[in-house]
Amino acid sequence: MSLQHTIGFIGTGIMGLHMARRLAQAGHRVTAWNRTQSKAEPLEEFDVHIAANVADAAKGADIVIVMVSDGPASDDVILGEGGILEQMGEGTILLVMSSIPMETAMSQGKASQVCGVRYLDAPVSGGEPGARDGKMTIMAGGDTEAFKELQPVFAVMGRSTHVGPAGTGSLAKLANQVIVGNTIQTVAEALLLVESGGADPGAVIEALKGGFADSPILQNHGKRMIEGNFKPGGRCQIQLKDTLTAEELGKSFGVVMPMTGQARVTYQNLVENGQGNLDHNAAYLDVARRSGKEL
Repeated sequence: MSLQHTIGFIGTGIMGLHMARRLAQAGHRVTAWNRTQSKAEPLEEFDVHIAANVADAAKGADIVIVMVSDGPASDDVILGEGGILEQMGEGTILLVMSSIPMETAMSQGKASQVCGVRYLDAPVSGGEPGARDGKMTIMAGGDTEAFKELQPVFAVMGRSTHVGPAGTGSLAKLANQVIVGNTIQTVAEALLLVESGGADPGAVIEALKGGFADSPILQNHGKRMIEGNFKPGGRCQIQLKDTLTAEELGKSFGVVMPMTGQARVTYQNLVENGQGNLDHNAAYLDVARRSGKEL
């Protein structure tokens, strides 16, 4: 493959828009498609062609990147009639960066192999800031040689690691989501605890900096919680989806996940209360509501 690629980019949501922009700015020829076309149109400013449908975005591309909401949505655009695999040539690369179930990635990998297409499931972490600044964490499973060839592409978007065969990228992302969701819940509880006891929560965040309790989640999400900033980067409804997926997979492996179950209740409450589009740091709101605290 040449250093400059022809890339079909499917799904230009909160993160996908920045990812496609960065690829275009790096000199790749990008054609984008989004179910709601208006969400893709800002990319025209960066010489990205906006396709009328999935087929047009994938046709002629040596790499197709899928960044849609979930497993069913990715299956629809990849395996459906007139979908991505029908358009891709032998030896091209299908890179699924959506958060999807492990079994979905394994199935897509097998279908790709039948078509002579090389497959990687490579979900990402880092939210909108990571996508915007090219600092995402990318967990890739699948074709090893394709992973090596894509290093210049991955470098535009963040730091990539190959973790195993098809499906293990999605497995690694689930592990990430378990840690993130559970930690956000813990930070919310801790900040409400210190605030209720009369301490300044912002000062406590500063006091814990550099210690074992410190983390990017405490410093970033913690500060946003006490500021009342719940603008979505990673939405509650996506966190709930991933948490449910992780629990189901855990059951199939015989793994007990009690803390994940508690976090799932929080995100379920938020979705049921019409707050599913808030950032997952809105766990703070649900813990406060259940505690009878007025914010």
